Amino acid sequence: MSIAILGYGNIGSGVLSVLRKNATEIAKRAGGLIEVKYVLDIRDFSKSPDAKLFVNNIDVILEDKSIDTVVETMGGTNPAYFYVKSALMSGKNVCTSNKELVATHGAELLLLAKNNNVAFLFEASVGGGMPLIGPMHKSLSANIIESIYGIVNGTTNFMLTKMDTDGVDFSEALSEAQALGYAETVDPSADVDGIDAGRKIAILASLVYGTEIHPDDIPAKGIRDITTNDINFAKHFDMSIKLIAYARKNEIGEFCCAVEPMLIKNENRLAGVSDVFNAVMICGDLLGDVMFYGKGAGKLPTASAVVADIIDATRFGSKLHDTLFWQPSIGGEKITDNNTYTYYIRVETKENQDISEFAPEKNKTAISGNEVAFISPLLNLDELNEFTEKLSAAKILVKSVIKTMP
Repeated sequence: MSIAILGYGNIGSGVLSVLRKNATEIAKRAGGLIEVKYVLDIRDFSKSPDAKLFVNNIDVILEDKSIDTVVETMGGTNPAYFYVKSALMSGKNVCTSNKELVATHGAELLLLAKNNNVAFLFEASVGGGMPLIGPMHKSLSANIIESIYGIVNGTTNFMLTKMDTDGVDFSEALSEAQALGYAETVDPSADVDGIDAGRKIAILASLVYGTEIHPDDIPAKGIRDITTNDINFAKHFDMSIKLIAYARKNEIGEFCCAVEPMLIKNENRLAGVSDVFNAVMICGDLLGDVMFYGKGAGKLPTASAVVADIIDATRFGSKLHDTLFWQPSIGGEKITDNNTYTYYIRVETKENQDISEFAPEKNKTAISGNEVAFISPLLNLDELNEFTEKLSAAKILVKSVIKTMP
Protein backbone atom coordinates (compact mmCIF):
# COMPACT_ATOMS: atom_id res chain seq x y z
CA MET A 1 0.00 0.00 0.00
CA SER A 2 1.42 3.35 -1.04
CA ILE A 3 0.89 6.65 0.72
CA ALA A 4 1.91 10.28 0.27
CA ILE A 5 2.75 12.76 3.03
CA LEU A 6 1.85 16.43 2.58
CA GLY A 7 4.28 18.57 4.58
CA TYR A 8 7.62 17.43 5.97
CA GLY A 9 7.74 19.34 9.22
CA ASN A 10 7.77 17.92 12.73
CA ILE A 11 4.75 15.64 12.31
CA GLY A 12 5.28 14.70 8.65
CA SER A 13 8.85 13.57 9.29
CA GLY A 14 7.60 11.74 12.39
CA VAL A 15 5.10 9.76 10.31
CA LEU A 16 7.87 8.60 7.96
CA SER A 17 10.03 7.69 10.95
CA VAL A 18 7.27 5.67 12.69
CA LEU A 19 6.36 3.80 9.49
CA ARG A 20 9.98 2.74 9.09
CA LYS A 21 10.77 2.02 12.74
CA ASN A 22 7.75 -0.24 13.31
CA ALA A 23 7.25 -1.41 9.73
CA THR A 24 6.85 -5.11 10.54
CA GLU A 25 4.23 -4.67 13.24
CA ILE A 26 2.36 -2.03 11.26
CA ALA A 27 2.25 -4.36 8.23
CA LYS A 28 0.67 -7.11 10.37
CA ARG A 29 -2.03 -4.76 11.62
CA ALA A 30 -2.68 -3.10 8.27
CA GLY A 31 -2.69 -6.33 6.28
CA GLY A 32 0.27 -5.34 4.15
CA LEU A 33 3.40 -3.23 3.94
CA ILE A 34 2.83 0.53 3.91
CA GLU A 35 5.27 2.39 1.69
CA VAL A 36 5.78 6.15 1.54
CA LYS A 37 5.98 6.92 -2.18
CA TYR A 38 5.87 10.73 -2.11
CA VAL A 39 6.49 13.61 0.27
CA LEU A 40 5.10 16.97 -0.84
CA ASP A 41 7.11 19.99 0.35
CA ILE A 42 8.15 23.13 -1.51
CA ARG A 43 11.50 23.34 0.29
CA ASP A 44 14.69 21.94 -1.18
CA PHE A 45 15.45 18.43 0.09
CA SER A 46 17.85 17.51 -2.72
CA LYS A 47 20.60 16.66 -0.22
CA SER A 48 18.33 14.52 1.95
CA PRO A 49 18.88 10.73 1.97
CA ASP A 50 15.20 10.57 0.95
CA ALA A 51 15.51 13.12 -1.86
CA LYS A 52 13.82 10.77 -4.36
CA LEU A 53 10.58 10.92 -2.36
CA PHE A 54 10.10 14.69 -2.56
CA VAL A 55 7.79 16.41 -5.01
CA ASN A 56 6.49 19.97 -5.08
CA ASN A 57 3.33 19.51 -7.14
CA ILE A 58 0.14 18.00 -5.65
CA ASP A 59 -0.98 16.82 -9.10
CA VAL A 60 1.76 14.17 -9.11
CA ILE A 61 0.10 12.60 -6.06
CA LEU A 62 -3.50 13.08 -7.19
CA GLU A 63 -2.88 11.50 -10.59
CA ASP A 64 -1.01 8.47 -9.23
CA LYS A 65 -3.64 5.74 -8.86
CA SER A 66 -1.30 3.61 -6.78
CA ILE A 67 -1.57 6.06 -3.87
CA ASP A 68 -4.16 4.71 -1.43
CA THR A 69 -3.85 7.26 1.36
CA VAL A 70 -2.74 10.87 1.68
CA VAL A 71 -1.41 12.09 5.03
CA GLU A 72 -1.85 15.84 5.60
CA THR A 73 0.44 17.38 8.23
CA MET A 74 0.80 20.89 6.81
CA GLY A 75 -1.47 22.72 9.25
CA GLY A 76 -3.78 25.65 8.57
CA THR A 77 -6.43 25.63 5.87
CA ASN A 78 -4.58 27.12 2.90
CA PRO A 79 -3.62 25.14 0.85
CA ALA A 80 -4.43 22.13 3.06
CA TYR A 81 -8.20 22.36 2.49
CA PHE A 82 -7.84 22.33 -1.31
CA TYR A 83 -5.30 19.49 -1.20
CA VAL A 84 -7.40 17.33 1.14
CA LYS A 85 -10.62 17.95 -0.77
CA SER A 86 -8.88 17.10 -4.06
CA ALA A 87 -7.42 13.90 -2.59
CA LEU A 88 -10.82 12.71 -1.35
CA MET A 89 -12.40 13.47 -4.73
CA SER A 90 -9.58 11.47 -6.34
CA GLY A 91 -10.63 8.41 -4.35
CA LYS A 92 -7.84 8.52 -1.77
CA ASN A 93 -8.15 8.15 2.00
CA VAL A 94 -6.96 11.16 3.99
CA CYS A 95 -5.47 11.11 7.49
CA THR A 96 -4.73 14.47 9.10
CA SER A 97 -3.41 16.02 12.30
CA ASN A 98 -4.81 19.43 11.32
CA LYS A 99 -7.31 20.60 13.96
CA GLU A 100 -8.06 23.89 12.19
CA LEU A 101 -8.98 22.04 9.01
CA VAL A 102 -11.19 19.49 10.81
CA ALA A 103 -12.89 22.07 13.03
CA THR A 104 -13.60 24.40 10.10
CA HIS A 105 -14.42 21.97 7.28
CA GLY A 106 -14.97 18.62 9.02
CA ALA A 107 -18.64 18.09 8.12
CA GLU A 108 -18.00 18.78 4.44
CA LEU A 109 -14.92 16.56 4.27
CA LEU A 110 -16.58 13.67 6.12
CA LEU A 111 -19.49 13.72 3.67
CA LEU A 112 -17.11 13.98 0.72
CA ALA A 113 -15.18 10.96 1.98
CA LYS A 114 -18.34 8.91 2.41
CA ASN A 115 -19.61 9.83 -1.06
CA ASN A 116 -16.28 8.84 -2.62
CA ASN A 117 -16.07 5.56 -0.68
CA VAL A 118 -12.89 6.55 1.19
CA ALA A 119 -11.96 7.53 4.75
CA PHE A 120 -11.27 10.91 6.32
CA LEU A 121 -9.59 10.36 9.72
CA PHE A 122 -8.22 12.81 12.26
CA GLU A 123 -7.29 11.10 15.53
CA ALA A 124 -4.21 13.32 15.94
CA SER A 125 -6.18 16.56 15.60
CA VAL A 126 -7.20 16.50 19.28
CA GLY A 127 -4.85 15.35 22.01
CA GLY A 128 -1.88 14.59 19.76
CA GLY A 129 -0.79 11.06 20.60
CA MET A 130 -3.51 10.57 23.24
CA PRO A 131 -6.16 8.15 21.88
CA LEU A 132 -9.48 9.98 22.05
CA ILE A 133 -11.45 10.23 18.78
CA GLY A 134 -11.40 6.45 18.21
CA PRO A 135 -12.53 5.47 21.72
CA MET A 136 -15.24 8.13 21.66
CA HIS A 137 -16.89 6.95 18.46
CA LYS A 138 -16.29 3.24 19.08
CA SER A 139 -15.92 2.23 22.74
CA LEU A 140 -18.34 4.86 24.08
CA SER A 141 -20.92 4.52 21.30
CA ALA A 142 -23.50 2.89 23.62
CA ASN A 143 -23.44 5.95 25.88
CA ILE A 144 -25.18 9.28 25.69
CA ILE A 145 -22.34 11.71 26.39
CA GLU A 146 -23.50 14.19 29.01
CA SER A 147 -20.37 16.32 29.23
CA ILE A 148 -16.77 16.76 28.09
CA TYR A 149 -14.24 18.73 30.13
CA GLY A 150 -10.67 18.82 28.91
CA ILE A 151 -7.20 20.28 29.16
CA VAL A 152 -6.41 20.18 25.46
CA ASN A 153 -3.66 22.76 25.05
CA GLY A 154 -0.27 21.69 26.38
CA THR A 155 1.32 25.13 26.04
CA THR A 156 -1.09 26.88 28.40
CA ASN A 157 -1.05 23.94 30.80
CA PHE A 158 2.75 24.18 30.92
CA MET A 159 2.52 27.91 31.60
CA LEU A 160 -0.05 27.54 34.38
CA THR A 161 2.08 24.80 35.92
CA LYS A 162 5.12 27.11 35.93
CA MET A 163 3.07 29.93 37.47
CA ASP A 164 1.87 27.52 40.16
CA THR A 165 5.11 25.72 41.03
CA ASP A 166 7.71 28.45 40.36
CA GLY A 167 5.69 31.55 41.19
CA VAL A 168 6.46 33.26 37.87
CA ASP A 169 3.99 35.62 36.20
CA PHE A 170 2.30 35.18 32.82
CA SER A 171 5.00 36.93 30.77
CA GLU A 172 7.82 34.88 32.33
CA ALA A 173 5.93 31.63 31.81
CA LEU A 174 5.25 32.58 28.19
CA SER A 175 8.91 33.40 27.57
CA GLU A 176 9.95 30.00 28.89
CA ALA A 177 7.28 28.24 26.79
CA GLN A 178 8.58 30.07 23.71
CA ALA A 179 12.20 29.23 24.52
CA LEU A 180 11.28 25.54 24.74
CA GLY A 181 9.35 25.63 21.47
CA TYR A 182 5.93 25.07 23.06
CA ALA A 183 4.59 28.51 22.09
CA GLU A 184 5.01 30.48 18.87
CA THR A 185 7.63 33.20 19.24
CA VAL A 186 5.96 35.72 16.92
CA ASP A 187 2.28 35.28 17.75
CA PRO A 188 1.33 32.90 20.57
CA SER A 189 -2.32 33.99 20.57
CA ALA A 190 -3.70 30.68 19.24
CA ASP A 191 -2.51 29.04 22.45
CA VAL A 192 -2.78 31.72 25.13
CA ASP A 193 -6.12 33.13 23.93
CA GLY A 194 -7.87 29.75 23.75
CA ILE A 195 -8.21 29.60 19.95
CA ASP A 196 -6.43 26.25 19.62
CA ALA A 197 -8.49 24.72 22.44
CA GLY A 198 -11.65 26.09 20.82
CA ARG A 199 -10.92 24.23 17.60
CA LYS A 200 -10.37 21.00 19.49
CA ILE A 201 -13.54 21.18 21.57
CA ALA A 202 -15.44 22.06 18.36
CA ILE A 203 -14.30 18.73 16.90
CA LEU A 204 -15.20 16.74 20.02
CA ALA A 205 -18.57 18.43 20.44
CA SER A 206 -19.44 17.94 16.76
CA LEU A 207 -18.59 14.26 17.02
CA VAL A 208 -20.47 13.67 20.27
CA TYR A 209 -23.62 15.65 19.50
CA GLY A 210 -23.77 14.87 15.79
CA THR A 211 -24.08 18.47 14.59
CA GLU A 212 -21.29 20.72 13.34
CA ILE A 213 -20.11 23.17 15.99
CA HIS A 214 -18.24 26.06 14.40
CA PRO A 215 -15.12 27.12 16.34
CA ASP A 216 -15.91 30.78 15.66
CA ASP A 217 -19.19 30.34 17.56
CA ILE A 218 -17.50 29.02 20.71
CA PRO A 219 -16.76 31.68 23.37
CA ALA A 220 -13.04 31.45 24.06
CA LYS A 221 -11.06 33.19 26.77
CA GLY A 222 -7.40 32.41 27.37
CA ILE A 223 -5.02 32.83 30.29
CA ARG A 224 -3.55 36.31 29.68
CA ASP A 225 -5.40 37.77 32.68
CA ILE A 226 -4.41 35.05 35.15
CA THR A 227 -2.02 36.41 37.79
CA THR A 228 0.11 34.86 40.50
CA ASN A 229 -2.39 36.33 42.98
CA ASP A 230 -5.12 34.22 41.38
CA ILE A 231 -2.89 31.14 41.53
CA ASN A 232 -2.15 31.71 45.24
CA PHE A 233 -5.75 32.43 46.19
CA ALA A 234 -6.80 29.25 44.37
CA LYS A 235 -4.38 27.28 46.57
CA HIS A 236 -6.08 28.76 49.64
CA PHE A 237 -9.34 27.22 48.47
CA ASP A 238 -7.58 23.89 47.74
CA MET A 239 -8.15 24.43 44.04
CA SER A 240 -6.09 24.84 40.87
CA ILE A 241 -6.55 26.99 37.77
CA LYS A 242 -6.63 25.23 34.40
CA LEU A 243 -7.64 26.29 30.90
CA ILE A 244 -10.69 24.11 30.28
CA ALA A 245 -12.47 23.40 27.02
CA TYR A 246 -15.91 21.99 27.66
CA ALA A 247 -19.15 20.92 26.05
CA ARG A 248 -22.21 19.82 27.97
CA LYS A 249 -25.97 19.59 27.99
CA ASN A 250 -27.98 20.53 31.05
CA GLU A 251 -30.92 18.65 32.53
CA ILE A 252 -33.36 20.10 29.97
CA GLY A 253 -31.11 19.35 27.01
CA GLU A 254 -29.67 22.81 26.38
CA PHE A 255 -26.21 22.66 24.79
CA CYS A 256 -23.28 24.88 25.70
CA CYS A 257 -19.63 24.91 24.74
CA ALA A 258 -16.76 27.22 25.73
CA VAL A 259 -13.07 27.61 26.50
CA GLU A 260 -12.03 29.50 29.62
CA PRO A 261 -9.86 29.31 32.75
CA MET A 262 -11.61 27.47 35.57
CA LEU A 263 -10.94 26.80 39.22
CA ILE A 264 -10.94 23.05 39.82
CA LYS A 265 -11.05 21.27 43.18
CA ASN A 266 -7.74 19.51 43.75
CA GLU A 267 -9.59 16.24 44.35
CA ASN A 268 -10.62 16.31 40.69
CA ARG A 269 -8.20 14.31 38.52
CA LEU A 270 -7.92 17.14 35.99
CA ALA A 271 -6.35 19.36 38.67
CA GLY A 272 -3.31 17.08 38.81
CA VAL A 273 -2.58 17.27 35.06
CA SER A 274 0.62 19.27 34.77
CA ASP A 275 3.27 20.41 32.32
CA VAL A 276 2.46 19.83 28.61
CA PHE A 277 0.17 16.86 29.20
CA ASN A 278 -3.45 16.80 28.03
CA ALA A 279 -6.44 15.15 29.68
CA VAL A 280 -10.10 14.88 28.76
CA MET A 281 -12.88 13.82 31.15
CA ILE A 282 -15.97 12.41 29.47
CA CYS A 283 -19.17 11.60 31.33
CA GLY A 284 -21.41 8.98 29.77
CA ASP A 285 -24.89 8.15 31.03
CA LEU A 286 -23.95 4.47 31.44
CA LEU A 287 -20.23 4.59 32.14
CA GLY A 288 -20.00 7.70 34.30
CA ASP A 289 -16.70 9.56 34.24
CA VAL A 290 -13.77 8.28 32.18
CA MET A 291 -10.52 10.19 31.68
CA PHE A 292 -8.07 10.09 28.79
CA TYR A 293 -4.56 11.29 29.58
CA GLY A 294 -1.37 11.62 27.57
CA LYS A 295 1.02 13.76 25.60
CA GLY A 296 -0.95 16.32 23.62
CA ALA A 297 1.86 17.13 21.22
CA GLY A 298 5.30 15.99 20.15
CA LYS A 299 6.70 14.54 16.98
CA LEU A 300 6.46 10.80 17.63
CA PRO A 301 3.36 10.71 19.88
CA THR A 302 1.34 12.67 17.30
CA ALA A 303 2.81 10.69 14.41
CA SER A 304 1.78 7.44 16.15
CA ALA A 305 -1.85 8.61 16.14
CA VAL A 306 -1.61 9.49 12.43
CA VAL A 307 -0.19 6.05 11.61
CA ALA A 308 -2.99 4.39 13.58
CA ASP A 309 -5.42 6.26 11.31
CA ILE A 310 -3.53 5.06 8.23
CA ILE A 311 -3.99 1.48 9.42
CA ASP A 312 -7.71 2.01 10.04
CA ALA A 313 -8.13 3.68 6.65
CA THR A 314 -6.52 0.76 4.81
CA ARG A 315 -8.58 -1.80 6.73
CA PHE A 316 -12.01 -0.19 6.95
CA GLY A 317 -12.16 2.75 4.52
CA SER A 318 -15.47 4.57 4.24
CA LYS A 319 -17.28 2.05 6.50
CA LEU A 320 -15.90 4.09 9.41
CA HIS A 321 -18.20 6.93 8.43
CA ASP A 322 -21.31 4.95 9.32
CA THR A 323 -20.60 6.28 12.83
CA LEU A 324 -17.79 8.81 12.42
CA PHE A 325 -19.62 11.84 11.07
CA TRP A 326 -21.60 14.95 11.95
CA GLN A 327 -24.26 16.95 10.18
CA PRO A 328 -23.40 20.36 8.72
CA SER A 329 -24.95 23.45 10.30
CA ILE A 330 -25.26 27.12 9.39
CA GLY A 331 -23.74 28.48 12.61
CA GLY A 332 -22.95 32.17 12.88
CA GLU A 333 -24.18 32.83 16.41
CA LYS A 334 -22.14 32.68 19.61
CA ILE A 335 -23.04 29.83 21.94
CA THR A 336 -24.22 31.03 25.35
CA ASP A 337 -23.83 29.12 28.61
CA ASN A 338 -26.88 29.86 30.78
CA ASN A 339 -26.10 27.25 33.43
CA THR A 340 -25.45 28.28 37.02
CA TYR A 341 -21.95 28.15 38.50
CA THR A 342 -20.11 29.42 41.51
CA TYR A 343 -17.41 31.95 40.67
CA TYR A 344 -14.05 32.85 42.14
CA ILE A 345 -14.03 36.64 42.47
CA ARG A 346 -10.96 38.70 43.43
CA VAL A 347 -11.52 42.29 44.46
CA GLU A 348 -9.47 45.22 45.71
CA THR A 349 -10.85 46.91 48.80
CA LYS A 350 -10.17 50.07 50.73
CA GLU A 351 -8.81 49.83 54.27
CA ASN A 352 -11.27 48.12 56.66
CA GLN A 353 -13.94 47.96 53.93
CA ASP A 354 -16.62 45.44 54.80
CA ILE A 355 -17.59 43.05 51.98
CA SER A 356 -19.45 40.50 54.10
CA GLU A 357 -22.64 41.37 52.21
CA PHE A 358 -21.08 39.78 49.13
CA ALA A 359 -18.86 37.14 50.77
CA PRO A 360 -20.67 35.97 53.91
CA GLU A 361 -19.00 32.54 54.18
CA LYS A 362 -15.67 32.82 56.01
CA ASN A 363 -14.41 29.45 54.77
CA LYS A 364 -14.86 30.66 51.20
CA THR A 365 -13.03 33.97 51.68
CA ALA A 366 -9.30 34.75 51.65
CA ILE A 367 -7.45 38.02 52.27
CA SER A 368 -4.01 39.14 51.10
CA GLY A 369 -3.05 42.78 51.61
CA ASN A 370 -5.78 44.96 50.16
CA GLU A 371 -7.19 42.13 48.04
CA VAL A 372 -9.97 39.75 48.96
CA ALA A 373 -10.96 36.60 47.06
CA PHE A 374 -14.16 34.69 47.64
CA ILE A 375 -16.39 32.05 46.08
CA SER A 376 -19.78 33.38 45.02
CA PRO A 377 -23.14 31.67 45.40
CA LEU A 378 -24.56 29.85 42.37
CA LEU A 379 -25.20 32.38 39.61
CA ASN A 380 -26.21 32.30 35.98
CA LEU A 381 -24.67 34.77 33.53
CA ASP A 382 -27.25 37.51 34.08
CA GLU A 383 -27.03 37.10 37.85
CA LEU A 384 -23.23 37.27 37.68
CA ASN A 385 -23.41 40.57 35.80
CA GLU A 386 -25.82 41.96 38.42
CA PHE A 387 -23.55 40.72 41.21
CA THR A 388 -20.44 42.42 39.82
CA GLU A 389 -22.40 45.60 39.15
CA LYS A 390 -23.39 45.69 42.82
CA LEU A 391 -19.74 45.30 43.78
CA SER A 392 -18.82 48.25 41.57
CA ALA A 393 -21.66 50.33 42.99
CA ALA A 394 -20.25 49.66 46.47
CA LYS A 395 -16.89 51.08 45.31
CA ILE A 396 -15.30 47.62 45.32
CA LEU A 397 -12.92 47.09 42.39
CA VAL A 398 -13.36 43.72 40.70
CA LYS A 399 -9.95 42.42 39.58
CA SER A 400 -10.76 38.87 38.46
CA VAL A 401 -13.77 36.61 37.83
CA ILE A 402 -13.18 32.90 37.11
CA LYS A 403 -15.79 30.18 36.79
CA THR A 404 -15.45 27.13 39.02
CA MET A 405 -15.79 23.73 37.40
CA PRO A 406 -18.91 21.85 38.58
